[in-house]
Amino acid sequence: MSMKGKTVHLVGIGGVGMSALAQAFLDAGFAVTGADRSLGSGDGPRTPVLVALERQGVRLYPDDGTGVDAQTSRVVVSTAVEETNAGLRRAHALGIPVTHRAAALAELLSSRRLVAVAGTCGKSTVTAILGHLLACSGFDPLVVNGAQIVGWDAGGTRVGSTRKGAGEYAVAEVDESDKSLVAFKPHAAIVTNASADHYSKEEMDEVFDAFVRDVPGPVVDGRREAIVPSDVARAIPLPGEHNAVNAECALRMARALGADPVALAAAIRTFPGVDRRLQRVGDCLGAAVYDDYAHNPEKLHAMLTTLQAAFPKGVAAVWRPHGYAPLRKMMDALAEMFRATLRPQDLLLLLPVYDAGGTTDRSVNSDALAAKLADAPVRLVQDLQQAEEVLRAQAPACGALVACGARDPGLPVLARQLAGKE
Repeated sequence: MSMKGKTVHLVGIGGVGMSALAQAFLDAGFAVTGADRSLGSGDGPRTPVLVALERQGVRLYPDDGTGVDAQTSRVVVSTAVEETNAGLRRAHALGIPVTHRAAALAELLSSRRLVAVAGTCGKSTVTAILGHLLACSGFDPLVVNGAQIVGWDAGGTRVGSTRKGAGEYAVAEVDESDKSLVAFKPHAAIVTNASADHYSKEEMDEVFDAFVRDVPGPVVDGRREAIVPSDVARAIPLPGEHNAVNAECALRMARALGADPVALAAAIRTFPGVDRRLQRVGDCLGAAVYDDYAHNPEKLHAMLTTLQAAFPKGVAAVWRPHGYAPLRKMMDALAEMFRATLRPQDLLLLLPVYDAGGTTDRSVNSDALAAKLADAPVRLVQDLQQAEEVLRAQAPACGALVACGARDPGLPVLARQLAGKE
């Protein structure tokens, strides 16, 4: 992929994966444009990620095809982009090559020794920890993650999910949700775990088995060996047993790559944290306020039990399912987990499914899950405003409030509003 004179256009540039890729393209010297549904007519409010991209010269467009023209050398899409997308159709009409996000990232990283991090749960946190450990150990890695690392945004001038490094190693989170991880040919790999999410557990294991089969370098596979946190891993300044396990995965890989154990022990204590991963954003009427990306039963359980242990008084959470198909697939598992996990002093608010448009089957929504939880402390709310009102009223009786879920950009805004920071 030659850099000279190339303009790359990313469809859905505001998403976590695409925004990280956009930053990686910028760091590699490409000109970048992008379109996103959130931009509407083009003059709507920008998220911090979009603002950071604009500050670096990225031209942003509404998702109507206007950003694709004769100057565009390549259009990059994710699996979520449908064939009817205006930008994609315009690329086809103009004869502009179209590349999947995973293939584009794999090509960008092809000159490095790639450490690819996969798994159903924890991969963003493990990628962030490993990138931090290698950076502190003198490796200067390039890192492309699915979540932002605290402090990596350089004061809002960069997308904080990407680290520009000049070393021989790259660390990247790779996605199993559409099986696009097979686009990568890593030198080393981590698989955190596997559980039913986008596919059955058996199908997930098949995908991960194929992924690690030909990896020539070290492999840390949480499915095949018990990841028991060491005392060094437990020094990480993140709450929860699951984060100690995440730290242990990263430490094992860093040691296998040759990082100095003394430097690693010091580095793990300085890990700054990951945005929207049990991120404490402030307080509201005496209750701690958290923001979290949890969106499947395992992640929601880990988040809830960690906060319950810290706040016996009660935890009030608002959660929005991130898609109709995932909710339909996980319905029974979610109901079972919430029934087993929620205490009488807790409260779960269910928002309607986040609707990203397209032609998806909308025949199921959050009321179906609420019906399965009739005897649990669960309440339906219609929108973020109502959720904020209920959480504020609940705050004096709770130890913690948490906004959780993937995709919806309003959830982290809600957390900050509760904490008086918006």
